[in-house]
Amino acid sequence: MPKPASWGLLLALLAAFGFSLKAIFIKLAYPYGVDAITLLALRMGFALPVFLWVGLAEHKAGAALSRQDWGKLLALGCLGYYGASILDFWGLEYISAGLERLILFTYPTLTILIGVLFQGKPFTRREGIAIVLCYTGIGFAFLHDLNLGEPRSVLIGGALVFASSVSYALYLAGSAPMIGRLGAMRFAALAMLFSTAVTLGHFMAAQPFTAFIQPLPVYGWALAMALFATVIPVFALSAAIRRIGAGQASLFGMVGPILTIGFGWWLLGEPISAEQSIGAIFVVVGILIVSRR
Repeated sequence: MPKPASWGLLLALLAAFGFSLKAIFIKLAYPYGVDAITLLALRMGFALPVFLWVGLAEHKAGAALSRQDWGKLLALGCLGYYGASILDFWGLEYISAGLERLILFTYPTLTILIGVLFQGKPFTRREGIAIVLCYTGIGFAFLHDLNLGEPRSVLIGGALVFASSVSYALYLAGSAPMIGRLGAMRFAALAMLFSTAVTLGHFMAAQPFTAFIQPLPVYGWALAMALFATVIPVFALSAAIRRIGAGQASLFGMVGPILTIGFGWWLLGEPISAEQSIGAIFVVVGILIVSRR
């Protein structure tokens, strides 16, 4: 039988694998004409029953929440699973899946900068080196996409995905005390429920209900995204953190950009260039440096 630590490593790898598929599923759905908010609403709707079940179970077992707690959950749900997701979906209309994953992967450095600027945390030399490496890598990855497409589209898409990364970093920076108070599973489920409500509200304000009528493959890719790139990796990562800790679990997330670039080449026909490969190496090394304790 595998030891608990071995299970933790396997679960961390499973989470990284699942998260790396999200951009691929989005790209596979877009050719059928679905727009970003409809696709996101389908993803959240398909994932909703699982998070509703977990959220209710965990909520009944936990302590009562104050009005302030509910307000924080709403704000963090809007930043994380809704805000970061819709910006990411919009960005993927313009740029490759590989560049998207590399830009999103800068969120640990953004979380550090938020802590330094707004929470009074110290800024170390190691963190500075990591940030320089990450953004140098992003520059190389931009060269790859600029050589393939319209520069204006690449810049728009890159800006949207970077805004997504900022939104997710704000979510992480604000979620730490809530996770300590509620527990990882309860917090994730409740935040997901709030973000689902906001997503569906956005959909109803922007689209007629008939927009949910989509070609069959769109439902398939949205369901795959909900199951394999949302539900499974969220709970796998939570379980991995319980077994091996957040630091070690995050190190296995390093394979995420490499997996997305590989899946993009295999499933989407996205070419792999020297610039993209160099950029991926810089970003992964930068995150590796900043994640070591």
